[in-house]
Amino acid sequence: MLHTKVAIAPLTFCLASILAIGCGAQSPPPPSPAPSAAPAAGNSTAPWATVTAVAAIPQTDEGYTFTVTVQSPDTGCDQYANWWEVVSEEGDLLYRRILAHSHGDEQPFERAGGPVAIAPDQTVIVRAHMYPDGYGTQAMQGSPNQGFQTTTLPADFAVELADVDPQPNHCAF
Repeated sequence: MLHTKVAIAPLTFCLASILAIGCGAQSPPPPSPAPSAAPAAGNSTAPWATVTAVAAIPQTDEGYTFTVTVQSPDTGCDQYANWWEVVSEEGDLLYRRILAHSHGDEQPFERAGGPVAIAPDQTVIVRAHMYPDGYGTQAMQGSPNQGFQTTTLPADFAVELADVDPQPNHCAF
């Protein structure tokens, strides 16, 4: 019995390491179909990814690490939240965290990213993007000093950012 436990422990550690690296991977894998830039007009039944919580943790002279919780109706690589992003109130992309795979069995899920170089009182918008349908209108808005609250964006708010790099190159699973 002792030998079985010793043999399983390294295997468990290896599997956990592989999964952890896969979830946080930022390196570009092979290409996949391009995401939709904007929701189809009038398509109120499309499956949207929503940001349900945001925390901004200060980093030494580099800005903030954002920890973002996303709820999305992932079904696999055919429909999944493929990134979350931090956008200025004017619609400029400040940071994008690529999500390398579907999270169908992990809902909601939380991922961290950064650094995001903003001032402590700068108001920003944090939203998620769903492949293949694009952005929904639900997001969170706030600042590191004041915290973040749910907001509803206009359907056409900064939809052109869907075509801006960085882009996901594929969906792992």
